[in-house]
Amino acid sequence: MLVTRLRSFNNNWYKPGGKIRVFLWFITNRLFINTYFPIPVSIKRMVLILFGAKIGRRVLLKPKINIKYPWFLEVQNDVWIGENVWIDNLAPVHIGSNVCISQGAMLLCGNHNYKKSTFDLMLGEIVLEDGVWIGAQAIVCPGVTCKSHSILTVGSVATKDLEAYSIYQGNPAVKVKSRIIEK
Repeated sequence: MLVTRLRSFNNNWYKPGGKIRVFLWFITNRLFINTYFPIPVSIKRMVLILFGAKIGRRVLLKPKINIKYPWFLEVQNDVWIGENVWIDNLAPVHIGSNVCISQGAMLLCGNHNYKKSTFDLMLGEIVLEDGVWIGAQAIVCPGVTCKSHSILTVGSVATKDLEAYSIYQGNPAVKVKSRIIEK
């Protein structure tokens, strides 16, 4: 029987950006984005754009957000990103308009292949279409698309795509009902 050999792990193939760029981002992220210091949203937005993020209009960025690589981040208009959100975007993350990502939620683009003795890194893009709501402390896993106006409730884990106008709950998240939006 084979066993996991973490000393054999090798992700040298993964090159998210130059070493200097990554280093500068980690410092800048800590100073301007991943902090409780009251940095104006306009400055946070400018810093993210400077590092390659595509950020739309009227995006609310709360304190202590952690973004792994802004050059893999695209955010449309009228988006709220709550306190302590972790966007671990080892791969691209696309966030549509009118999306709410509540406090403590995580968007995780990487995982490991437990079937390989070398525990290889696996990546998957995340897409949050228009009108999606990711509840507090919820997790979106690699390769998941949350379709238009879907909801992932508090503390739930999305391991597969969420249907449009549907509400998901649990770990793994399952559809519990349809979302009806009233005027």
